[in-house]
Order: sequence, then structure tokens, then C-alpha cells
Amino acid sequence: MSTDTDEQATSYEAQVEHYTKYIKQNPAWESAGIYADDGISGTNTKNRVEFDRLINDCMAGKIDMVVTKSISRFARNTLDCLKYIRQLKDKNIAVYFEKESINTLDAKGEVMLTIMASLAQQESESLSQNVKLGLQYRYQPREGTGLHHTFSWV
Repeated sequence: MSTDTDEQATSYEAQVEHYTKYIKQNPAWESAGIYADDGISGTNTKNRVEFDRLINDCMAGKIDMVVTKSISRFARNTLDCLKYIRQLKDKNIAVYFEKESINTLDAKGEVMLTIMASLAQQESESLSQNVKLGLQYRYQPREGTGLHHTFSWV
């Protein structure tokens, strides 16, 4: 999540507090720390330094369960999400998505995860498309102004 504004920074602090308490409430769990890529968004894991550190720590045997707010916070496209879930699953590392109540080591976990990850990707792509359309509309020539703009969207 981005912490560019005071409101978002407060939200980040609230999430850290929530998960600190959440982990402490389960006597079988021990916190391995918080991994958060502040200000990084998009539809892939590129440039997510903390995410990469999380995966590396899991692969190194330092973490045996990842607890995350939601699928969309873990990975924003279906292929990345499933790739990392399967990589962790091969090491018997669970990922628990609190919002969706999905544990990837449960039998129904991957089926639900595939559906939910697809929806998260679709939502992210829809938001991106809405921003592009908004910008495109904003720069359309206004009748009677004589202003003309040419844009190419990739």
C-alpha cells in the first residue's frame, strides 16, 4: 500500500498493529516480521523488494506461514499469485489470506485462490483502464477551443 498521505500512513500503522495482535493471539505462531512494499502498485511483482525478501526468507526456511490481508495485497495478477503460492506450497509453506479466509494448504485453497486471484487481477486492470480513459477524456479537444492533443496508449 502507498503511504504518501497521512491517512494512508495511519492505515499502514493500523494494519501493522492489527497483524501484530493477530499473530500474538495464536500461541502456536511467532512473528517473523512485517514485509511491506510501501507505494508500490501495479499488476506484477517487479520492483517489490519486500515481497522478494519475503519469498527468499520462505525459501531459506525462515518462515513457514505467510499471513496477508488479501489476495490483491499478495500479488496483483493471477500468474504471479499462483506461481508464488505453488512455489511456497512445494516447501509446505502456507499462505493465509485473512479477507478471503483461504489457507493455501487446505484442499479447497488452490481452487478458491485461482478464482479470487483472477478477480483481483481483473479489478486491478479495470482500475488501470479507468485511469487511462479518464486521462484520455481529459485531453480530448474541447469544442470551440481549437486545442488538439494526440496520444498513443500502449
